[in-house]
Amino acid sequence: MRVELVPIEGLPEFGPDDELARILLPSLRASGVAEGDVVVVTSKIVSKTEGRLVPGTDRVEAVAAETARVVARRGDLLIAETHHGFVCANAGVDASNLDEGVLALLPEDPDRSAQTLREALMTGLALEGLGVLITDTFGRAWRTGLVNVAIGCAGLPAEIDLRGRADHHGRALEATIVAYADEIAAASGLVMAKDARVPVAIVRGLIPPAAPDGRATDLIRPSEEDLFRESPLEALRAPRAVPSFAPGEVPRAWLVDAIAIAASDDAPLPAGLRFSVVTSSLGKARLASSVPGIPPGAGVFVVVEADADAGPADVGAVAERLRLALGAMGVAVTRSRSAHAPDGLGPACVVACGLIPEGGAPAPRPPFDPASITSWD
Repeated sequence: MRVELVPIEGLPEFGPDDELARILLPSLRASGVAEGDVVVVTSKIVSKTEGRLVPGTDRVEAVAAETARVVARRGDLLIAETHHGFVCANAGVDASNLDEGVLALLPEDPDRSAQTLREALMTGLALEGLGVLITDTFGRAWRTGLVNVAIGCAGLPAEIDLRGRADHHGRALEATIVAYADEIAAASGLVMAKDARVPVAIVRGLIPPAAPDGRATDLIRPSEEDLFRESPLEALRAPRAVPSFAPGEVPRAWLVDAIAIAASDDAPLPAGLRFSVVTSSLGKARLASSVPGIPPGAGVFVVVEADADAGPADVGAVAERLRLALGAMGVAVTRSRSAHAPDGLGPACVVACGLIPEGGAPAPRPPFDPASITSWD
């Protein structure tokens, strides 16, 4: 297989009143676009023609409006999940290749935009087999630099699932899912540099894979499979208390890790510190009846106890570290609550935890008012 990258040069500036397909057709015809080619278009010109432009006077406000969830932040850098589900810097809000004082937002539905453009191009070019990708430049965890990725896909698979096939040694592939649309998008970036005024390219010579057409949203990792969903700071901010818990068990390994974190501190730990993990129906019912405010359906109760001479605040601090550790793992937890310790024992706290119900994530905490910091000496 030989793959060819064809930059489409000499295109005009695009604006909100422009019909993208109509403007592209003459240049695509001149390039000899053919059946099986993939037309790759930057999201910026799609955003321009769809009117996804806002004044650049308040970038913070624009980013906040496009943000569904903050993943991490450090200084002025914000990594956010957009309403589409993409995770990228500043929720995809960008000022490059725009007039001064203007910001571009990502297209509202890039997959739909790709499909609309594909249909118009196939009609105008009298072609039946044409792929269209809409791309944006994203950074990548653990690696520096930017690459083009597909945020809109039509007429070709977004991914190719090779699981179950054999490698050249005959071993079955167990986890290989190729991000096909992203591979094509990244290749197109070689001729679509941001400073080259080339917002469109053709990728030619691909052998159509035996896979159904897909959407770019197929490439978004489901939240339950995302091991790096939040930075530590955002995990602490994230609300985990729920009115009730979903059925199912909190994995034992998670509990062990969280307890190990709770029992690790630079300060002296309470004397005789110990943890009891209660999973039996009888034990959970007894604790739920003796500790007020526990939502129904908790899968696990963890009791933190210490010797009689330990202070309640010290035990409470350990229980809070346990709660925060479990919350950072994506477990729904209650606030640590004081419990009646058995005779002869010291202070005790209880943390109830379980799985978050599907669609049952709580409302975000109210924003913190900096005015409540009464002094800063």
